Amino acid sequence: MKQLADAVAIVAGALLLAACGGGDPIEPVGGSAGDGAGGSQDGGGGGASSGTDSGATGGGGSGSGGAQPNECPRARIAVPNGEVLNVRPDPSTANPAVGTLANGDIVDVIEQVTGESVEGNDVWFSISKGSLSGYISTVFASCTTDLPPEPPDGYHSPLGCGVRATITQGNNGSTSHNGPTSQYAFDLGVGLNTEIVAMAAGTVGFTYDQTGPGDPCYNGGGSECVAYANYVVLRHADNTMTAYKHLNTVLVAVDDVVARGDVIGLSGTTGWSTGRHVHVVREENCGSASCTSIPLSFVDFPSNGGVPDTGDVLTSDNCP
Repeated sequence: MKQLADAVAIVAGALLLAACGGGDPIEPVGGSAGDGAGGSQDGGGGGASSGTDSGATGGGGSGSGGAQPNECPRARIAVPNGEVLNVRPDPSTANPAVGTLANGDIVDVIEQVTGESVEGNDVWFSISKGSLSGYISTVFASCTTDLPPEPPDGYHSPLGCGVRATITQGNNGSTSHNGPTSQYAFDLGVGLNTEIVAMAAGTVGFTYDQTGPGDPCYNGGGSECVAYANYVVLRHADNTMTAYKHLNTVLVAVDDVVARGDVIGLSGTTGWSTGRHVHVVREENCGSASCTSIPLSFVDFPSNGGVPDTGDVLTSDNCP
């Protein structure tokens, strides 16, 4: 309907060094090139997502308004693929969002309150999910008794069971792992079309797969290729994300649910890259494909707290 269409704004851009929060609505930019073995840096390109919860008033309200709290212990988010639902500090769209939720996310319902009318429905949920709390319009969420998935008990190598790879650049690398979106990233040197697997169970939040054979940046390149790295970004139940970049082939789609160890793509050297490798990073969940990086440790790296340095060899124990 027109009100919802007016509410969903998509900003496409190539370079986003995003922080959580944002404006009204959150309009994150998809895309992240990551850095390459021998020299590349973060960037954006291709994907997009939008924040939803417009203050447009009118008929056609839907959702779970009217359910009593004891009948509605949790709510499931329902927004179009690739979009996110804004979480507000109060039951209105007047103030900047404090976070976002993806399609299919399950959150705890604290109470139902009356607030700004959205598409003729003035009922909002007060919700919490981990450290995130706030308000969401019931137009974009429905009551459920389903339990949310358990947070990951750790993160494994992004390679198949028993596969070994050298860390060609670790955290705070002098080549390019020194910006807010890549400070805690790792580059793993692997051959072309090596299977890249999920480091933990999650849901596909973003992908970019438009760089293919014959394209100028398919075999890597300089800064002009920053927006053209193929990638997959997974959302996890601990409200963080992991990104897998410079892929040759993307094998999943947005909203696919994956288990730890599932193959999500094949390695390559697309985008700003000078060698075949996979760039992996754990990120805040800011509603974009490229968010502030956060520390990542590997369950299957036995020393240094699970954090390998440049030159270390990582042997995957990401086994079924």
